[in-house]
Amino acid sequence: MNTRRGPGTLLLSIVTIAALTLAVDRLIVAERARDPVVPVVASPVLLAAGDIACAPDSASFHGGSGTPNACRASTTAEMAMKLSPTAVLALGDIQYGSGALADYQASFDRSWGRLRSVLYPVPGDKEYQGNSEGKTYFSYFGMTAGQPGEGYYSFNLGAWHIVALNSNIPHGPGSPQERWLSADLESSRSSCTLAFWHRPRFSSGGNGNGISMTALWQTLYDYHADVVLSASDHDYERFAPQTAQGRKAADGIREFVVGTGGASHGGVGTRAANSEIFNNDTFGLLRLDLHDGAYDWRFLPEAGKRFSDAGHGVCSAKHSG
Repeated sequence: MNTRRGPGTLLLSIVTIAALTLAVDRLIVAERARDPVVPVVASPVLLAAGDIACAPDSASFHGGSGTPNACRASTTAEMAMKLSPTAVLALGDIQYGSGALADYQASFDRSWGRLRSVLYPVPGDKEYQGNSEGKTYFSYFGMTAGQPGEGYYSFNLGAWHIVALNSNIPHGPGSPQERWLSADLESSRSSCTLAFWHRPRFSSGGNGNGISMTALWQTLYDYHADVVLSASDHDYERFAPQTAQGRKAADGIREFVVGTGGASHGGVGTRAANSEIFNNDTFGLLRLDLHDGAYDWRFLPEAGKRFSDAGHGVCSAKHSG
């Protein structure tokens, strides 16, 4: 006997498939959200920087002590250790050189590696150098860095939801990473959201604006995220809250570029719209005190440098679903 399937049956099948897809996305979100073990703290202290450890064969390395203008990862690591932060975000280009494990062991591991118990990384382009899938990076950090080959994950820190993203793999509209981000933000009940990745959407440094990051920024904006941290350009820059298209907006996302982890200083390109402060001659760390519904920021310079930056921000109203 032949059974005819009418339009109603087809519609039901499509809805069922869509529901199953959403359920799988949410299951993946829940699984990844359980990976990082983060202490519960009322107002966590978060430190961040990228562009960190020189290649051990660099002329400026000097056994890890560096020079005044390069290879200062040990300096910024010591700064971080003295502050006993709740979490430290490594914003990519963590280890320069060949991409071999020996480079990590000789350079990063002896400086920022001492912060491993509280460190949450994202990869930069240097992590994909020498091995196109970032195999050494994922091997060194293990599941702290997310699923091998993907590198995006999330966790909660106090009242904040923290999202790590990978600017080296596909991240456009409808990409697996962008779909995961949408599902992750949909499931979050935190009052504030911070995302971090390597390649900045907006920058006055030599690399300029990262247009390819627009889709992730738009998704974050749609869910009323508050702060984005990036690196890549070897400088410090703070932007006014803005949309994915670069329009200044009270409900926009504030970006900090913090490529000051110690590798070297960078140049300046065209000054980007909405840039509020820029410095490219000071290594240091961004400190964020994360409160329920607000945050305080302060750039902490290395000893002997006078540049600093500080302020207060309020979180946006959250997505209501």
